[in-house]
Amino acid sequence: MTYHFSANRVRHFGTTIFSEITALAQHHNAINLGQGFPDFSAPAFIKDAAIKAIQDDVNQYAPLPGRPKLRQAIADKVLKHEGRTVDPNTEIAVMVGATEAIFSTILGLVDPGDEVIIFEPYYDSYIPSIEFAGGIPKYYTLQAPDWTIDPDELEALFSDKTKLIMINTPHNPTGKVFSLDEMELIARLCQKYDAIAAVDGAYEHIIYDGAVHHSMANIDGMAERTVQISSLGKTFSVTGWKTGWTVAPPELTTAIMRIYQWATFSGINPLQEAAAEALITAEQTGYYAELGQMYHRKRDILMNGFNEIGLPAIKPYGSFFIMVDISELGLGTDVEFCKYLPEKVGVAAIPPSAFYVNKSAGEKMARFAFCKKDEVLQAAVEKLRVLG
Repeated sequence: MTYHFSANRVRHFGTTIFSEITALAQHHNAINLGQGFPDFSAPAFIKDAAIKAIQDDVNQYAPLPGRPKLRQAIADKVLKHEGRTVDPNTEIAVMVGATEAIFSTILGLVDPGDEVIIFEPYYDSYIPSIEFAGGIPKYYTLQAPDWTIDPDELEALFSDKTKLIMINTPHNPTGKVFSLDEMELIARLCQKYDAIAAVDGAYEHIIYDGAVHHSMANIDGMAERTVQISSLGKTFSVTGWKTGWTVAPPELTTAIMRIYQWATFSGINPLQEAAAEALITAEQTGYYAELGQMYHRKRDILMNGFNEIGLPAIKPYGSFFIMVDISELGLGTDVEFCKYLPEKVGVAAIPPSAFYVNKSAGEKMARFAFCKKDEVLQAAVEKLRVLG
């Protein structure tokens, strides 16, 4: 008799594509443009703040919803950038990264049988979170190269069973920034079908070419039915700190924290103190504008390289990823191409079909991350020239 000791709910989950590609990159000593983490130093001011917090003995449990100083800094940031007042005591919850915030939001708000609409390609944690909640995912497939939304096609996914729609903007992996018209369309549908909008804004300050990150909560009728999710890691190049938060009305915040309190209970106290200092310093120094300019330069290094090589790349207007059309290379599907690339070319990328249920929609592309040192990006371009 064969015994299966793992729970049925997790048995079908395999190793993430990020782990697989990173292992290939390490094995072949390839330049890793796969997993989206910076290979350069975080700003000195946030590192200094963390060191000071530890030395000042901010080392015991943080309060359940997060350090008051950080919650106030987040409220101040919302007021500054969105013109909206939120209560730091009842409308903000700090968690262990945006991924846990997504998990807690979905489990806190979705009941078994509820439907959750997501746009594919999607961030890979959405589906397991929905499955754990007993929800039913409904998929809207964004089509390259424009990634636009057809209003009728989107509305066809809504029903009286729709509880939540996940919006990732700026979008990973396409680089799409949802327009105001698109956000207003989603807002109208949420109100028509009594659904909640959860906005994953991990890349909210990484936008280019005049693109604007629009606040769903600022659209009429949406403040009471919107959860905004943010991440310290992408904005301040500290992905290993795993500090994120939600901004939502009190009823939704309470539901989210009911999950979080039994999963983790509190985040990393000294890093929350440093996060508060970072948000304050960013406003004082113009850091967000500098961040956008830095990533704009990095995007253009890789985009210009792809153009010189003759690889059809889709220009992103946000995030730090570029999608490239590989259909004419004759190197198979995206998975085959991304397994070939580290060994034969010396560069690693991610196969986007991992972010689709409709695999065929992603199998002719590859996702490259440009959150790397300029010289690393330039070296990658030189290696990729053999594909031209």
